[in-house]
Amino acid sequence: MRRTARLFITAALLIPLLAACTSGSERSGIVVTTNILGDLTRAVVGDSVPVTVLMQAGADPHSFAISARQAADIEHAALVVHNGLGLEEGIARHVQSAVSAGVPTIAVAERADPIRYTSDESAGQPDPHFWTDPARVRLAVEAISAEVLAQVDGIDTGAVQANTQRYLGELDQLDRWMTDEFAAIPAERRQLVTDHHVFGYLAQRFGFRVIGAVIPSGTTLASPSASDLDALATAIRTAGVSAIFADSAQPDRLSRVLAEHTGLHVQVIALHTESLTPPGEGAATYLEMARVNAEAIARGLAGPTT
Repeated sequence: MRRTARLFITAALLIPLLAACTSGSERSGIVVTTNILGDLTRAVVGDSVPVTVLMQAGADPHSFAISARQAADIEHAALVVHNGLGLEEGIARHVQSAVSAGVPTIAVAERADPIRYTSDESAGQPDPHFWTDPARVRLAVEAISAEVLAQVDGIDTGAVQANTQRYLGELDQLDRWMTDEFAAIPAERRQLVTDHHVFGYLAQRFGFRVIGAVIPSGTTLASPSASDLDALATAIRTAGVSAIFADSAQPDRLSRVLAEHTGLHVQVIALHTESLTPPGEGAATYLEMARVNAEAIARGLAGPTT
């Protein structure tokens, strides 16, 4: 009887260990939370391993949700690539659950030399929107590549390294092109007003001043008060801002109300700031998105405000 009891206890102790080993050996593929990171990850891995992107084109990274099946995909991934720093608010608990279950993960924004918000209700908190600076994207790609090689079994190392070097070269070209594009904007007109605080990295990298945001926060889930809009309208008039930049995937009603409230001729210009678009709609890849945004910013700030 004692021998039977000991065998039962031993088996009970071994079952979870065996389950853990099995779950680890059965993990496969890479799961990526946002479509911008999905594009970067696919640029690195090519066809070496399947990449599943959870966020649909045109969705809001702060609020998008996932299905039970997608949540299961996270738990069974060989690697989970997520932005981190509070960006994916709608699925944060699923990512944390994967971390607790021992799934290899990488919080990319934490590896891209993050900065902090300097104003409004997000002041002092880390800013997750690193991709508006191509030099930070370079750091992100290097981090993703290193983690893929370290965590994904059976990966074609040579292909990943070659893909990484090729893409880093394209990012360097983008960085030089954006520098030239913004050089045509006079220093006194390098002033940004956006629908929420999303361009801190771009401002730091290319010498812009952030005047404010319609939603005085780093997340689209916040909302402005009437006094917030009044204060920003005054700041726009004082600075002579010529354009408000709004995410094309978000309603621009508040941005248009603010533009009218200034009493100036202030354009509201749509950008692709937090999500890629479907193919053929202007920003299907990160490189395409960065270029079309830079061109729109340069055009929007080129003329005087009257």
